[in-house]
Amino acid sequence: MNYETTIRTGLRPASEPPVGDGGFGSSRGGRGRLAIVVAVIALALGLLGWYSMHHAPTTGDAAASRNAQAQSVSVITPGLTSVTASITASGTLAARREMPVGIAGEGGQVVSVLVDAGDWVQAGQVLAVVDRSVQTQQIAGQAANIEVQRANARIAQANLDRALKLVERGFISKADVDRLAATRDAAVAQVRVASAALEQLRASSARLNVVAPAAGLVLTRGVEPGQIVSPGSGILFRIAKDGQFEMQARLAENDLAKLAVGQSATVTPVGTSKPFTGQIWQLSPTIDAQTREGIARIALAYDPALRPGGFASAQIRSGSVTAPLLPESAILSDQQGAFVYVVGKGNKVERRAIKTGDVTAEGIVVAEGLSGNERVVMRAGGFLNAGDVVRPVVANAAASAARPGA
Repeated sequence: MNYETTIRTGLRPASEPPVGDGGFGSSRGGRGRLAIVVAVIALALGLLGWYSMHHAPTTGDAAASRNAQAQSVSVITPGLTSVTASITASGTLAARREMPVGIAGEGGQVVSVLVDAGDWVQAGQVLAVVDRSVQTQQIAGQAANIEVQRANARIAQANLDRALKLVERGFISKADVDRLAATRDAAVAQVRVASAALEQLRASSARLNVVAPAAGLVLTRGVEPGQIVSPGSGILFRIAKDGQFEMQARLAENDLAKLAVGQSATVTPVGTSKPFTGQIWQLSPTIDAQTREGIARIALAYDPALRPGGFASAQIRSGSVTAPLLPESAILSDQQGAFVYVVGKGNKVERRAIKTGDVTAEGIVVAEGLSGNERVVMRAGGFLNAGDVVRPVVANAAASAARPGA
């Protein structure tokens, strides 16, 4: 019975107004619900604060997070390397002293040609012979004329000798003796005149031969047997004196100013990979007003692979320089000029303007802009901007450390 009474007490009709027994419909129940809500909010704020204290990233963690997301780039510390500075030039091969040879005499028909292009000749050697049949007859006639004049001189001398014997006896006057002496002297002089004429004919005949003015290598031959030649025929042979060659390297005036006589150079003719070593023996004293170029003449010893008139390139050593060396991939350029990206403090990318120098097999010389101790972006520079934060990765560290100053 007590159980039923208790049940009925807890159940009330819906139409019955609430009484102040502490239920949810009373004012005391509304305050309880508010307290519960406040407690839940306080609990949530406490949990949020605890999570922030134990799980929020610190400044260092944020930086590490940014670095983890940064782009990885290869960097290199170039250091300083001693590089032999060189200047690249191009030009033509030629004889150092080219001697054009032509006909020196009256000329005539060429009887024979005794040398060909590529032959070595000595000074005075006959290169070609011109027909001299007429000159031979003239020489023979003049030689006979000398004999006639000598005979006349002997007769004049005999007449004078007889007159001198007769003058002692008074048969011939002193004036007659003087006249005979003058006749004798004239006859002797005629002998000398005839002898000089003979030598002139012989010299003229000898000049019909085309001879080498000095020892050297025959470069070209421009005459054939049967050809009629004269002083106006032009050049019959070209000879390289002593077989010495040269390269006439054309250089800009600022490069020419860096060179001096005696500096060595390596010459490579077109069509061959064989290099030839030579030395500058002359620098052009003038600059072409149109091209602003001058000529450095590089002396070369004879070699069959060197052909005058051919094209060649030269590497002229102009001293040594100590500077950073960078691979081509590290150097960029735009309208402002050449530059590299350097990784600075905080792994931020900085743009650094540079001036490049010679290009070598090891890399490109940086003449200005770098000290060699910077971390230079080796690759991926085209995808960076100044101020970007990157994650540097040392590229080829062993080779970089081996360089002086790395």
